[in-house]
Amino acid sequence: MQPYELSLAASAREIRAGRLSPTELVDSVLDRIEATEPLLGAYVTVTAERARHSARRAERDLAAGRDTGPLQGIPMGLKDLIDTKGVATSASSRVREGHRADADSTVAERLDAAGAALVGKTHTHEFAYGLTTPQTRNARDARRVAGGSSGGSAVAVAAGAATFALGTDTGGSIRVPAALNGVVGLKPTYGLVPRHGVTPLSWSLDHVGPLTRTVEDAALVLTALAGYDPRDPASLSVAPADHRPAVGRGPVAAEDLAGLRVGVPGNHYFDHVAPDVESAVRRAVDHLAELGAELVDVEIPMTRYIRATQWGLMVPEATAYHERTLRTVPELYAPDVRILLEAGELMPAGDHLRARRARTLMREAWLGLLDTVDVIVAPTVPATAAPVGQEDFTWPDGTVETVSDSYVRLSAAANITGIPALTMPVGHDAAGLPIGMQLMGRPLGEATLLRTGHAYELTRPVRALASAGRSAVRADGAGAPGGAPGVL
Repeated sequence: MQPYELSLAASAREIRAGRLSPTELVDSVLDRIEATEPLLGAYVTVTAERARHSARRAERDLAAGRDTGPLQGIPMGLKDLIDTKGVATSASSRVREGHRADADSTVAERLDAAGAALVGKTHTHEFAYGLTTPQTRNARDARRVAGGSSGGSAVAVAAGAATFALGTDTGGSIRVPAALNGVVGLKPTYGLVPRHGVTPLSWSLDHVGPLTRTVEDAALVLTALAGYDPRDPASLSVAPADHRPAVGRGPVAAEDLAGLRVGVPGNHYFDHVAPDVESAVRRAVDHLAELGAELVDVEIPMTRYIRATQWGLMVPEATAYHERTLRTVPELYAPDVRILLEAGELMPAGDHLRARRARTLMREAWLGLLDTVDVIVAPTVPATAAPVGQEDFTWPDGTVETVSDSYVRLSAAANITGIPALTMPVGHDAAGLPIGMQLMGRPLGEATLLRTGHAYELTRPVRALASAGRSAVRADGAGAPGGAPGVL
């Protein structure tokens, strides 16, 4: 096994055991970036020398007894919305070309303090306003979409081109690409991770969170990120929590999830879902029961209002942020993003106010539901990664749905209500494409989601690195599932 194939937790253990140095790990990941980028296009900018400098610093600090935690010397990517001092942050847009922040965002500052090594800035759908990330290709099959808007971060982690990465999530933009590329993605509780220094899409829906290979890794990163920051008006004033599961523990016993009430939706989340996706998620739910969880049938409230509420909040907020540049340099926006921003100028104020009222009612209803169960389980997305250029899914009853609408349909409610949501891989479809299961819980209930996901992944491991990276990138299909081009 090559160093770039290791999870964050495994890398940290190897470094502290003296079997791996941070420099070796960073060099392995940088070599992997060089091999995968021509096909996958996960990165806007690669910061190789900065990463090597951080690795050497980590080695010196560890040798001197200065241990800053498990992220020390670990290679990571940051979505190209996240300000990093001296490094371009373009939001994958010509509008921001050449922009360099004069200070770190809060999350970049905290990761630097934890000793993580930045290997580069990852592509996003322009200004995070989309669900495909068109510059980037899926790590499992380069003929398919990466998902978005944190597509670069998900692909980098899945391909071994970063040990972990950060993304942002406004309607599913961490969870969607994580599910489509077969990695773990966590959208924390709204306000738990500060957004100061992160380019917004919609201030009332935006979240920052990790994309990782394992649930354990997500817990390690969240512990470093979470905590109050007065520079973010939505930041929660709560005591920092250590979300790390026990490192090095053996197999989870069945009673580990005893007493956990798992809500299984009877509506919305299994409607218009591909058969392979439904089967894989239901098998995963049954396994949670084998681990001791109690399955409870639940009805999801106010589902008919999810899409309208999401758009009624996001569209005018996004347009308000881009008001000046939309009027002065509209030609610099990609056509799909420009259309959405211009549509925001036409939305009546009453529609936005009704969306805000619906969010309040929806949040109250979801909190009432979460009084009856500890976790709600569901598919993350209703279908696996679509071929590049495919515009619609057609469901068996004849319903036609755009790819973007389909991908956001099952994830947006967690953004509207602000509850935490975790996606993790639970299988593959007939073409070998990853399938994700979503766990949702109470506000500040990340520990319960992480505990549940960790129990599952220890007893039903799903390979989280695209084809284990055994060779170089190929585009002719050799060695990939079903003859698909991908990363070998």
